Amino acid sequence: DLDECSASPCNDHQYCLNTDGSFSCKACDASCVGCTGEGSEKCKTCASGYMKEDEKCTDIDECNLPEKVCTKENQDCVNTSGSYKCVCSEGFEDKDGTCVQT
Repeated sequence: DLDECSASPCNDHQYCLNTDGSFSCKACDASCVGCTGEGSEKCKTCASGYMKEDEKCTDIDECNLPEKVCTKENQDCVNTSGSYKCVCSEGFEDKDGTCVQT
């Protein structure tokens, strides 16, 4: 078997999987920018919103950072994979970018 992967035939957001007589390109984990294989422990670098922790790229919980990320009144932070979103607190709704009581 010829290892086609040695020629790096895949794009930047994929890793090469050598198979018998061929190869396939597989997508890197969402936490990676470039990778050498499957999973968050095979990242070349961590994507934005992720940090290296115990040899893996793990999500940064922006909602638990010392500096508040959702600064508007009556707004709560919701952590998402690789990011976060600011939503109006319970009992409030978004009216033109301001959280007003419902």
